[in-house]
Amino acid sequence: MSEKETIFSSSIKFNGVFPFRDFYSFCFQWLEEETGQKISEKKYKEKLSGDQKEIEIEWEGMKKITDYFRFDTNIKFEVRQLKEVEITQGKEKIKTNKGEVKIDVKGILVRDYNGKFESSAWKKFLRGIYEKWVIPSRIEQFEDKIVGDCNEFLSQAKAYLDLEGKK
Repeated sequence: MSEKETIFSSSIKFNGVFPFRDFYSFCFQWLEEETGQKISEKKYKEKLSGDQKEIEIEWEGMKKITDYFRFDTNIKFEVRQLKEVEITQGKEKIKTNKGEVKIDVKGILVRDYNGKFESSAWKKFLRGIYEKWVIPSRIEQFEDKIVGDCNEFLSQAKAYLDLEGKK
């Protein structure tokens, strides 16, 4: 069985005006293009109450780094009190959204994702030696990359929301 270790866990919150559909697309494209992960949507739940929506979205990302290591990402969006509003930008009136969004991100380093070292106690022992004495610096590099990618995603999402909210 593979060994999973959560390397990164953080979240951001934003309350204000932003185009939800564009934000959704931006996040999805950024993750696939910048981190090279294959993103899949595991959950999309929408609840309507009056003129407001509540949306829950869960994405899972995965990228094989080597034959031994894999990078997984779990991302949850919670959107509350989302409603359509009309704002004036310059001389034009634009339809957009207003609401509260919270994004939780977890970055996970998966070791031996194919379970090659799980067939015997001897192989498990060799895996321990391999990780502790042969490749600790590579493990540290992968962990740094995971933290960097996750931090950058949250920064980009926050910057997008801040920028769109100030228009």
